[in-house]
Amino acid sequence: MTIFEQINDDIKTAMKAREKEKLEALRNIKKVMLEAKTSKGAGAELTDEEALKIISKLAKQGSDSAAIYKEQGRQELYDQEMAQVAVYESYLPAKMTEEELTAVVKAIIEKTGASSMKDMGKVMGLASKELAGKADGKEIADKVKKLLQ
Repeated sequence: MTIFEQINDDIKTAMKAREKEKLEALRNIKKVMLEAKTSKGAGAELTDEEALKIISKLAKQGSDSAAIYKEQGRQELYDQEMAQVAVYESYLPAKMTEEELTAVVKAIIEKTGASSMKDMGKVMGLASKELAGKADGKEIADKVKKLLQ
């Protein structure tokens, strides 16, 4: 079962259970996935990797919005946004620990033969593909910079 199919099944379950917040988050995921499927140049089906990228992006946007709501003292909007983020994150693979990220990035650096900051693009390309959904792009970039210096 693909992630897209799983989302559809979970929408039906949430509707039957009358889980309003979860249903809203799931419908939002489905809407963005359908837009991605029908966009120009897209394939007929979404791969699980593409679906994970979409969900990861939604989770990051939600977290950013929640932080703004918290700054402005809008607790009800913050709670609502964080509830949606929790639903998004339930579909993402577990985030890597600092040690796991370091080990994977070191292995990629060895595999590519990178030795200086000039090779960062080559390392980032591989690392971004390999760690999609498992670590934030900014965290990966910071780790690569640190290890290449």
